[in-house]
Amino acid sequence: MKHIIKCSEPQAFADWKDQANEDWQPDYGDLSGAPKEAVKEALMKEQGYLCCYCERRLTNDDSHIEHLRPQSDPAVDPLDFANMLCSCQKQLKKGEPRHCGNLKDDWYDAALLISPLDSDCESRFAFMGNGAIKPSLLTDTAATESINHLGLNIPKLNALRASAIEPFLEETLNEAELRQFVSGYLEKEANGRHGEFWTTIRYLFGDYVSA
Repeated sequence: MKHIIKCSEPQAFADWKDQANEDWQPDYGDLSGAPKEAVKEALMKEQGYLCCYCERRLTNDDSHIEHLRPQSDPAVDPLDFANMLCSCQKQLKKGEPRHCGNLKDDWYDAALLISPLDSDCESRFAFMGNGAIKPSLLTDTAATESINHLGLNIPKLNALRASAIEPFLEETLNEAELRQFVSGYLEKEANGRHGEFWTTIRYLFGDYVSA
């Protein structure tokens, strides 16, 4: 889970809300077209085009706008951009396991859900060479609950993380080459994208950059 720094809401979204009048009030259910596309693009961009929870690569066709605190909470403003993230899994394919925002659904517990908006979220999880994820501290109940409620340790995601890790284990790489490989991977690309499973790679190989 990579830390996300929220940006300002897109202008197209603000302009859409500003159209409110006596006969019409903006509602999330009415959000569509260019204003909704602007919101989703802004969310993906501020996340480096990675899922807010598992860090898979986000694509427009396989992602959805996620409300950190669910819309079902009467205290939540569904149009509050500060509460919006972008998660993978827009629609489930047949036989595909649910995870991330799709599995989280309306669950929210401020004491048990580690949020990607928390500045320390990256340090709360540890990663294994086989792609598995676990709490950095076994006593961290919130990390355990977050992993379970988001499905972060399911075989599908473990296998994807293992595939991302594999190139860094190539035996032909010498230390200087590995250091350069890791450094390049952890840098944001010119198109604003982070490498998939960025936090996993930094956890396992970040010492090569800081050494």
